[in-house]
Amino acid sequence: MSALQMICGRSPETSSAPVLETGRLILRTPGLEDATSIALLANNRKIAEMTALLPHPYGIEDATQWITSLPAETGNWNFGIFAKDSGKLVGVCGYGKRQDRGPEIGYWIGEPFWGQGYATEAMRAVIDHLFTTTTLDEIAAGCRVTNVVSRRVLEKCGFQWTGAALFRVRALGASVPADQFRLERRNWASLRAWGQSELPKIAGEKKKAAQ
Repeated sequence: MSALQMICGRSPETSSAPVLETGRLILRTPGLEDATSIALLANNRKIAEMTALLPHPYGIEDATQWITSLPAETGNWNFGIFAKDSGKLVGVCGYGKRQDRGPEIGYWIGEPFWGQGYATEAMRAVIDHLFTTTTLDEIAAGCRVTNVVSRRVLEKCGFQWTGAALFRVRALGASVPADQFRLERRNWASLRAWGQSELPKIAGEKKKAAQ
């Protein structure tokens, strides 16, 4: 239950990623203290086969290597997705530029948290933040043609289908058919009413407003 692309790294226009807050989630840059939780959720063939870059099996060493690579990357931005009520890691959502393609957004959600709307909530938060803090004209995304759930997540976030292509899936060691999507800034602006949600809050804004 994941979008096909999952990128590693930091913000495309800033040197440190913010902490985003939604109704149920906190999105922040993962730290080494999160390596065990990431490995436990990511070590799932159902997830790996729906993403481009996750290997399988996936261990703590893989999580640690990924986390420590984040400060060295440029043009990318990744968030760990954490449930507000429990503090548990739910998954990962990120945006970045791949060598073989342009900027894309993607995510994966741990299987215990499937079906609860976390992917849509996290994706909307990152999309809103990207369009309100950068000059991007559009955001791309993709998912395997067999991944109906991720397709629905992208559609609920306003993405429009632009065609099909072959994407390399590391866990399979093969290329698979995938649907490609794009969200343009002008469409995001007209569809910005994500129900009752607001733009994601940056950690510390509440305190500052109360002073």
